[in-house]
Order: sequence, then structure tokens, then C-alpha cells
Amino acid sequence: MTAPPVAVGVAALAHVLGEPVDVATAAPAYTRELDRVRAWEYRTFHRSGDGVGVTDLAVVAGGTALDRAGLSAADVDLVVLAVPDLTEYLYWDAAAHTQARLGAHRAEAVLLNQACGGGVAAFDTVAGRFATHPAYRTALLIGANRVCEPYWNRMEINTSVFSDGAAAVVLVRDHDRCRWLATETISDGRYAGFMRMPVGGAAEPFTAAGGTPRVGDPAERLNEFFAGDVRQMFRFVATIRERNRGVVEAACARAGVDLAEVRRFVHFHDNARQFAELAKDLGVDLDRTNVELALDHGHVGCADQLIGLEHHLDHGELTDGDLVALTSTGSGMHWVCTLLRV
Repeated sequence: MTAPPVAVGVAALAHVLGEPVDVATAAPAYTRELDRVRAWEYRTFHRSGDGVGVTDLAVVAGGTALDRAGLSAADVDLVVLAVPDLTEYLYWDAAAHTQARLGAHRAEAVLLNQACGGGVAAFDTVAGRFATHPAYRTALLIGANRVCEPYWNRMEINTSVFSDGAAAVVLVRDHDRCRWLATETISDGRYAGFMRMPVGGAAEPFTAAGGTPRVGDPAERLNEFFAGDVRQMFRFVATIRERNRGVVEAACARAGVDLAEVRRFVHFHDNARQFAELAKDLGVDLDRTNVELALDHGHVGCADQLIGLEHHLDHGELTDGDLVALTSTGSGMHWVCTLLRV
């Protein structure tokens, strides 16, 4: 095994979720495509109450993780907040706001908006800051999601049912538990426009006459993005699957381990079919993934993998010495893998 450039370990984890909602009961309020939602096999999703913002969730998860680590906000050198959706305001730094609300006033604050892979990619951000700032000893990494429902339909925008929540991990230099080994990211900007909302930015500002825009249905977006070229669509889907494995192989190569050594794969909370394909592509049994947890909670954006890591550790499904891969696919497109040694 190749030694990582810095020694960083997980001191504590915590998460918070919105209120649980039965998918089958709620689905008719979100979509007419009920058969499609049923085929995904999600059982529950989580919705926060009106007025609860993404930073509200982040502060709860972050504060709880610090308490579990026996640390105070004053001990934190670095706060990294990863979010996949809009925060409460535009022209506003949600990471700095979270830092202030936690009371971590001497900590550097970093905001990541790398879609659903941000919580996994953020391990690399922490390791990089630790490498260039030798005095940094404690980092608080938070992945959070609060669906911006005016623009984003929880059950129609993608192939997942989206949930609200946040998860946090306290990372400490030289901590010998759940050590970071490597993070790898594959980015392909050719697909950057696939998830784009057509209005709301500097190129096409919001207008009163335009009403409230919505991110479109994935099948419609796919057809529009590839101008109806079915071969390109299939190639895109094949690329997603190939790179899900490729990024794991790249992380394993960097860490000097073999993919077969990975005990568990904690992926973003995709649907049941996608998990089955992921397991097939990785050459592992489905029960070595977090599929059941995903179907129980829905897709919590950047928080999925941290929720899964906490769950598998707490339930004894990961023990000392086990190798775990946190993996994600995110619009952009990005494929990310972080390897940890428990």
C-alpha cells in the first residue's frame, strides 16, 4: 500500500434528515409517472419543513459531529461545505455562514458545489489544505441537501427520489481510525450542460414575464442535449457506467491496493436498478453496496456517502482494517471515489 501524502482520519460522524415521507403515498403529488417511480423501488424520502434551509441542516449535523468527537467549534481549523443545489440566497457564501453559526470563527471556510459528488471530493480538499497548512489539525466536512422545490421536482428531475438532510464528518490529522488513503476524480466537461436550467444565470436572467422555470425531465433533456442522436445517448450511458468503475480503479492504483480488497462500496443513493448495474460493473455482490440504505432514505445529495459510512460503522458492517470506497457520479460530469481504511 502507498502511504497517503497526509495522515487524516475520521474522528466522528453525524447526520440529520427531514421528516420521513412514504414514497408511494406522496408520489401522485409530484408526478404522473407512477410506474417509473415504483420501478426505482424507493420506500421513503425525507422532506424538511418550510423555512428550513440547507445551512440549518448543515449546522445541526456539524454541531452534532463535533460533540461526538469531543471537540468544540473553537478547535476547528477548516470548514468545508458541499452542496449540490441552490442555497438560501444568491451572491452569498453558505460555507462562511455555516462557519459563523457553528462558532468556528478562526476556521477557514470553503464552499464546494460539485453536484452530488461534492461530499466525496471534499476529502481531497481537506487533505490538500492539510498538506499546505501544517498547522491545521481539525476539519469539519459537511455534505448537505435541501431541494429547491420551486425549480426542482423531487421525483421528475433525475432517476432518484430526492431528500433533504445533511451529514458531517470530523477529520483530524494523525487520527488512526478510518484513515483517508486517496481520492480520485474524473471530469468530463463535454456534458456540463446536461443538467443546466435554461434561465436564471447571467446569460439568461430571471424575468417576471418568464414565470418560475423548472429543470426539465431527464428523458427530454437527454434528447435535447444530444439532438436526438440515439447512438450518442447510449454512448453517454455507457460512459457513466465505465467511469463508475474506472474512478475506483484509479483511486485503488493511487493507494496501492486492489479493487478486490474493497470491503464495501458506499455509492450515492441511486435507484435499485442502477445499484444492480453498479455492482455488476464492479464485479461485486449487491450486498456489498449501500442499496438498502439508499432505498430507505432517498437521495440526500452530497450527504449520502457520509450517512452510509456512519451507518455501516455503527452497525458493525465495517470493522478495523476494512477498505471502504465512497463513490459518486455528479453532473458536470464528475466521477469521484474516496478510499478509507477503517
